[in-house]
Amino acid sequence: MLLVKNAEVYAPEYLGKKDVLICGRRIEQIQDTIGALPVECRVLDAAGKLLTPGLIDQHVHITGGGGEGSFHTRTPELQLSELVKNGITTVVGLLGTDGITRSVDNLYAKTRALCEEGVSAYMLTGAYGYPSPTITGEIERDIVFVKEVLGVKLAISDHRAPNVTEDELIQIASKARVAGMLSGKPGMVTLHMGDDKAGLKPVFRALRESSVPVRIFRPTHVNRNDALLEEGYQLLEEGGYVDLTCCMHTTPGDCILEAKKRGLPTEHITISSDGHGSWSNYAEDGTLLEIGVSGVDAIRKEILYMVKTLGMPLEEALPYATSQVAEGLDLLPEKGVIRPGADADFLLWEPDLTLDTFVAGGEIFMKDGKVVKKGTYE
Repeated sequence: MLLVKNAEVYAPEYLGKKDVLICGRRIEQIQDTIGALPVECRVLDAAGKLLTPGLIDQHVHITGGGGEGSFHTRTPELQLSELVKNGITTVVGLLGTDGITRSVDNLYAKTRALCEEGVSAYMLTGAYGYPSPTITGEIERDIVFVKEVLGVKLAISDHRAPNVTEDELIQIASKARVAGMLSGKPGMVTLHMGDDKAGLKPVFRALRESSVPVRIFRPTHVNRNDALLEEGYQLLEEGGYVDLTCCMHTTPGDCILEAKKRGLPTEHITISSDGHGSWSNYAEDGTLLEIGVSGVDAIRKEILYMVKTLGMPLEEALPYATSQVAEGLDLLPEKGVIRPGADADFLLWEPDLTLDTFVAGGEIFMKDGKVVKKGTYE
């Protein structure tokens, strides 16, 4: 048992100064004051600190990504302490361009390893390519029978994409949709969006020509260029979901303010890091000019930017990386919120938003800004 005293609680909405009681892996009570308990309990004094839900990053290449510049440009595998230092208590792993030397089987093994090390980890089957690489041989069987698989990954409108037809896109989405219904999962199709002028037009055509619900399509990197972002705003207006990648052409915070200015709904906007994936720039003829690796610190830095630079209240900035992500992944009310019955995944911040404490599943991984529990081989 763990009792957190005197914290300024953001659930993510602001609740005021509260005590929070953790029993096992769950939040048991949130009260103004919780007195002495009749059993042994560790007490964590959080006076002067802000308590928030743990961050959820739904787009991380946990086994590494990259490779577009040959073998030496393959990016490294994620380590547990990277998540801890940056407040990510729940992560969704996926593959990218390389579905050949990287495998969905290895992705599953890494997902399970992170779960065993104490955080919550999920994954997507598939990669950029088509037919999608899977564990069981079929997209729908992966989603139904593999607990950790929430949906499928695919690339469109990119020079590295498999150029699926409209019918193929509809078939993929239909399979994911039904599998999600059967297994109680989002059954989503996460779409890596490239810079091709086709943009989200294949998605809009698929929505017109089929009865696949708009929530099944989850385009990401939508803020990589102005034209694609405009189509993202259109998708929001039609009730769709849009994932904004940190450190891209237009920052997520600026996109969110623009969406609000236009009177668009923002509850389906999420942000992610693309951590351990490669960023790259190409010449007009397709020649690789430069390549690097993205970090999982991006969401934490974006929240700081939204609050400190854009002047957004913390309770307004948090949902884009907590409760709204959990809703889109069908993980509410266990994830993304501070409430009785939710998983005990939370963070303590200093008032200047320096991360102080990381707790996942009721276990302390960081205290006083120092990592106290690392990955198995760190």
